[in-house]
Amino acid sequence: MSKRQTFLIGALLLVSALLFLPSQKLRTVSALVVFFSLATIFVIKLFRRDAAASTEEQLENETAANNETFTRGALFEATIGGMREGLLVVDRDMRVMAANPAVYKLFNAPTGKLESQRLTELTRNPAIYSAFLDGLKGVQRSGVKVETRGAERQIFDLNVVPLGSSNGSGPDGALGVFFDVTRTERLEIVRQEFLSNVSHELRTPLTAILAFVETLENGALEDRESSQRFLAIIRKNASRMHGLIDDILELTAIEGGNVQLRAGSVELRPLVDEVIADLGTKSAAGGISVINNVPAGVTVHADARRLVQMLTNLIDNGIKFGREHGRVEIKFASTDRDDITVEDNGEGIPAQHLERLFERFYRVDRARSRDMGGTGLGLAIVKHLALLHGGEVTVQSELGKGTRFTIHLPRVVPTALQST
Repeated sequence: MSKRQTFLIGALLLVSALLFLPSQKLRTVSALVVFFSLATIFVIKLFRRDAAASTEEQLENETAANNETFTRGALFEATIGGMREGLLVVDRDMRVMAANPAVYKLFNAPTGKLESQRLTELTRNPAIYSAFLDGLKGVQRSGVKVETRGAERQIFDLNVVPLGSSNGSGPDGALGVFFDVTRTERLEIVRQEFLSNVSHELRTPLTAILAFVETLENGALEDRESSQRFLAIIRKNASRMHGLIDDILELTAIEGGNVQLRAGSVELRPLVDEVIADLGTKSAAGGISVINNVPAGVTVHADARRLVQMLTNLIDNGIKFGREHGRVEIKFASTDRDDITVEDNGEGIPAQHLERLFERFYRVDRARSRDMGGTGLGLAIVKHLALLHGGEVTVQSELGKGTRFTIHLPRVVPTALQST
């Protein structure tokens, strides 16, 4: 039985009951109450039906709008337009039929100027042409390495697939996707260079250690003077290996974000005095004067331990590569940043080396650096520690006059001064 039938039977029963009421007046009043109740129920049902119809119409409109948004053409256009990868479609005649914004950027082409152009007009790169030519022959190509040289060198991995024909006469065209692998290639080059440099840096002291151990085993141990000299050389090379491994681990931790700074207000002059004292033996051996020109009372916002590490590397470099009986000065200046400068009056660094000076294992004079016990990682550590502080390190140099390294740290105004 439906709800409608149940409702009608209930109404008939109610009307029948009214007929048996004892008073005419009571029957009239009861009939009016029933009438208005039924009218109210009818109005409510009508309203609900209209509301349901309105809701259904609204849902239909929204569904139609969604369908319009997600029509095949609009969805395809939105997809290829938002792709980071370049997408290029050519026809049988090698004319460009479609290209997304990433391709325009790749070929430095003005928007809307690629369609109908021949591929040879767009690029003379033989790898690209060969891949699309194979695609038009029905051969799928993948992993084609493509290099472009514009403002900067970029490397792409090109995949080309044929676009099928409906009449069986061969592909109607070819579709190519350019994947930008520049960053991946650069990281791979850095990794290979790092492994090569580490192997080379470790091989040199290891070779020396093994050679002198073999000499001692072959009888030199009985010659006290020679054995002491050989043992000193072994110790020197072992210390060099230890320092290299420590620097590698330290740099790896810094670059990997595993070093936590404990920054605070640090009084600079006493800290510089501490570094100078630690390097006193080295500076005295080379006759180098290390001068602390930082004014008393100056403070900087930094991790004291890491700041000591940076200054030790820079001052040590000034001592090692400075002139005999030269000088190394440490200065301070404050503008929008706090600048700590380490300046020497050595031979200077040729301009072509300055850009790469903070790279791992990069040396201006490799033989001299190794002789002095350098690992080639000190300046890279300084660079990354400065970045970790939210600052940077820069270098200026002039041949025959000297070199100036500057650590730029963010200037933090004390809270007491901020509130005044």
